[in-house]
Amino acid sequence: MNISYSWLKEYISVNLTPAEISEILTGIGLEVEAVESLDKVKGGFEGLVVGEVVTCVKHPDADKLSLTTVNTGKAEHLQIVCGAPNVAAGQKVVVALVGTTLYKNEEPFRINKAKIRGILSEGMICAEDEIGLSDNHNGIIVLPDDAPVGMEVKKYYGAEPEIMFTIGLTPNRIDSASHFGVARDLAAYLSKTGKIELRKPGVSGFRVENEDYPVTVAIENPDACPRYAGVSISGLQVKPSPDWLQNRLRSIGMNPINNIVDVTNFVLHELGQPLHAFDADELAGRKIIVKNLPEGTPFVTLDGVERRLSAEDLMICDGEKAVAIGGVFGGLHSGVTGKTKNIFIESAYFNPVSVRKTSKRLAINTDASFRFERGIDPEMTIFALKRCALLIKEVAGGTISSSVIDVYPRPMKPVSVEVRYEHIQNLIGKIIEKEVIKSVLLSLDFIIEKENADGMSLLVPQYRVDVTREADVIEEILRIYGYNNIEISGNLHASLSYSPRPDNEKLVNMVSDYLTGNGFHEIMCNSLTNSDYYKSLTTFSPDHLVRIKNPLSNELNVMRQTLLFGGLEVIRHNTNRQRPDLRLFEFGNCYVFDESKRDNKEPLKKYNESRTLALFITGNKFEPNWISPLSKSSFYELKAYLMNVFDKMGIDEQQLKTEIISPNNDLYSGGIIYSMKGMKVGEAGIISRDILNNFDIRDDVFYGVINWQELVKLRGDHRIYYTELAKFPEVRRDLALLVDKDVTFARVRETALKTENKLLKHIDLFDVYEGEQIEKGKKSYAVSFRLQDISATLTDKRIDEVMTRLMKAFTHQLGAVIR
Repeated sequence: MNISYSWLKEYISVNLTPAEISEILTGIGLEVEAVESLDKVKGGFEGLVVGEVVTCVKHPDADKLSLTTVNTGKAEHLQIVCGAPNVAAGQKVVVALVGTTLYKNEEPFRINKAKIRGILSEGMICAEDEIGLSDNHNGIIVLPDDAPVGMEVKKYYGAEPEIMFTIGLTPNRIDSASHFGVARDLAAYLSKTGKIELRKPGVSGFRVENEDYPVTVAIENPDACPRYAGVSISGLQVKPSPDWLQNRLRSIGMNPINNIVDVTNFVLHELGQPLHAFDADELAGRKIIVKNLPEGTPFVTLDGVERRLSAEDLMICDGEKAVAIGGVFGGLHSGVTGKTKNIFIESAYFNPVSVRKTSKRLAINTDASFRFERGIDPEMTIFALKRCALLIKEVAGGTISSSVIDVYPRPMKPVSVEVRYEHIQNLIGKIIEKEVIKSVLLSLDFIIEKENADGMSLLVPQYRVDVTREADVIEEILRIYGYNNIEISGNLHASLSYSPRPDNEKLVNMVSDYLTGNGFHEIMCNSLTNSDYYKSLTTFSPDHLVRIKNPLSNELNVMRQTLLFGGLEVIRHNTNRQRPDLRLFEFGNCYVFDESKRDNKEPLKKYNESRTLALFITGNKFEPNWISPLSKSSFYELKAYLMNVFDKMGIDEQQLKTEIISPNNDLYSGGIIYSMKGMKVGEAGIISRDILNNFDIRDDVFYGVINWQELVKLRGDHRIYYTELAKFPEVRRDLALLVDKDVTFARVRETALKTENKLLKHIDLFDVYEGEQIEKGKKSYAVSFRLQDISATLTDKRIDEVMTRLMKAFTHQLGAVIR
């Protein structure tokens, strides 16, 4: 939500700087996420000064150009060639100095020293369109004679940049979704230091001038629409809004439309009450009926889109047809146009649940629905209506041609809450004087109905829809009193607690530290994702998606089955911003729906949630430089990191069984599956080109995933054994094995360990060769074997015996040829 600093100061008299206001608002629960400076015109008049034309003569080589000297308040006058027909000596003008960038028709151009028809020009005398004031290019701007020479034009025009606060409004604080609402909260906080004047806009000038244009209102569904009010204005003129109104809307990032729509938007952001203006001549029978329509009824909204309605959608209808979706969006054929002469202004209170269901069902999010679905102030309805009518008369003319219609069959009553001083002290952790507590509550518009020594009975202001319990009231006291005013005790309270082993958080931190220490960046992606990612997959079937009944958007309509797609979105985002060399990891939950899963104890187990660790590598290993040539990341780099994570978790590589991923897999173009004790614990592979193309990723992406929950269980079963450090040296022997192409190194290792499990300590593959030097269908492994006896020095005889047994095993079991 955007709040204008200058607009805010219309309702509260403060001399605080934007930084000070930002700090206060954040402290009272209205977190200021950003403070921006917005220019009222493109470029903010930077580099423009008031000048005086001292001399003006014809250019010697051009009939339509003038040669001028201009005083800009500096010691030396500027020589400027000007093509305007109205330039003359003695004028006060707007001068763009050398180096200034102007934005004519939004296109930037820079003012430089230049020779024009052979004569040097040291600036530019500007017309209105050249500095963004208007589209007028009939001649240069001629300022009044009293314009101070040398003054910055932005100061002369009062065009200082507008300060805008971006407030991260939490759903419970809809009372502050307006400038007056923020001012009201700010005044409550500042009232601790003295009386602060809070100025509410006046509506005392509202008068019904005639009854020439009455509109009748009926509510058929008072549960969905507890209150509906309106008034008619006739004989107005739809045109562009005056500058003050356009500037107010632009100061919060809104584009002006016309004077009628702009006023309704202005009042919305001023008071927090959504309003809607109907073309009254388009209302059949001059009737408004608030009701529901049959399921599937078509309705064309203001954006020209035809939507099918639900029987639960509340509609605003005239005597013949629907004209708006209650609290959400207007209809195409009843909105204000340039031909509109008579309008009916709607100001209503709609049920938040009804509006939210309709808004989400139709995927329409508007400023009005944002406020209605969180609950607005039902007592603001008539005041905002009168404020809107008066402003429309001011900017569009017209006559108020009906009495205020206010249909309110069951008036809403304020919530009553009992508060005890003892509970205030216990919850806040500090004794606050009773008078201070009452002062805070009164500044927040609470009404004290009853009071005794133990506490109070309060009536909550109706704009505070989130305050319904004693704890809510105490929170209000605390945020205005000031969180920073609650002292922190110097006492240290500690207790011993038993934590189950293994400690999951310690393991997560250990692995995270290892990965970040090796250049990885941790990412956290949304658990909600797009169902389209799973459309054509068999590895993660769309049938197993956990679907959201009321999704935030079509792009976030299911829970993720895998961390893959979130990581690919991050890679695409970074790659598009020239950050292609990435190492990423994420700990996150994945969700699966399976209706076929049943349990003897539970009638139906449909949903499964599992913790997963994902690793992503793409791009280069590091930036190339004079000593390190370009080196692309590879699958084996990912595999090494994955093996080191297993090792950190106490799982030796030799305990893992490996399996090649099927070539028909729709996620990978190649990879390995790791399992242990019959459980799949992870996999690593190269993401298929089809998937990468869907994300517009050109480089290969190497993706590893670990079933964290299963790995933690295995870690829990893992026992640490201590052995004495060997006193005798180890011996290395190397073999070159010529084997069939389908023989993996894992089979070589398994065969070696089965043959000799006492002296053989390590087996390493240090070279693989395929080429013209060996026969087709074969490959050569260069393997090292490390032998060691912890009780004696190995002799050549024992070493030869072991190597002989290994060579026989490789020959008979693998069909290897020893080279």
